[in-house]
Amino acid sequence: MIATHYLRAVQLERAAVPSFEAYPFSLPALRHLDYLEFHPAVTYIVGENGSGKSTLLEAIAAAWGLNPEGGSRNMYFETRPSHSELKQFIHLIKGARRPADSFFLRAESYFNLATEIERRDAEGVGERIIDYYGGKSLHEQSHGESFMALLFNRLVGEGLYILDEPEAALSPQRQLSVLTRMHDLVRHNSQFIIATHSPILMAYPNATIYNLSAGGIAKIDYYDTEHYQVTHDFLINPQRMLDRLLDDGTARPSKPNKRKPK
Repeated sequence: MIATHYLRAVQLERAAVPSFEAYPFSLPALRHLDYLEFHPAVTYIVGENGSGKSTLLEAIAAAWGLNPEGGSRNMYFETRPSHSELKQFIHLIKGARRPADSFFLRAESYFNLATEIERRDAEGVGERIIDYYGGKSLHEQSHGESFMALLFNRLVGEGLYILDEPEAALSPQRQLSVLTRMHDLVRHNSQFIIATHSPILMAYPNATIYNLSAGGIAKIDYYDTEHYQVTHDFLINPQRMLDRLLDDGTARPSKPNKRKPK
C-alpha cells in the first residue's frame, strides 16, 4: 500500500508575523514562505547551512505535537529552551487520515533523547521504552548504530516521520539501508518529511524536493540540486576538483609559525 497524506501542507500566517526583520522570520526561506505542499510519501527540504531547514522542521514537528528536541508525542522533555517561536505562526493542513505513529528525529539532540529514555526506564514505571528501540541502550551503541536501531525498531509504519539530517552519523552504506527501510515504511502507509544534505538519501524515487535559498523556497529536480552536482563532479574526477581547490594559490598553506609554543 502507498502512503496517503497525513500532512498536506504548512502555511505561514504572514499577517500575524510581528517582523520579517527578526529571527527566525529574517531567514531568507522563511521570509518568502507562504504555503508549502508535501508529497504523500517523501518530501525533502534541502539547502545550505543556515537556510532555515532545521528551524522549519522543528516548527512543523512542534505544531504536530512532537517534542522539539526529538521523540514522539509521549516523549516530551526539555534540556534547554532553544526552539524558535515559528510554531506559533504556522498552520498545518492535515489530511483526512490520522497516522497511528509519529516521530521527530533530530540528529543534533538525539543524545538528549537517549538520555531521557534511560532516565525514564530507570524509574521502572510501565514498559521499558528502550524495548521499542531494540532493547539495547542507545548510549551503548555508536551514533550510527543507535540511529539504525530507531529506524528499524521504533518506526513501525502508518506514521508521519520528520527527520532532521538523519545522515549525520551514517556511512554511505548505512544511508542506502535507510533508503530501503524508508521504502518499506512508505509501503506501509508512512509519510516522510526530511531535511538532508545527503545526495544518497534525497534520491528516493518520485519524491518532492524543496530547495531553500536566498531567493526563497522552490521545487527542484534531484539532478539539479547542488548536493548531487558537486558530489557527481567530485567523484567523476576528484583530482581535477582537488587541483582546482588546492593548487590555484587561494588555498595554499601559510608559512609555518617559527615561534615556539608557550
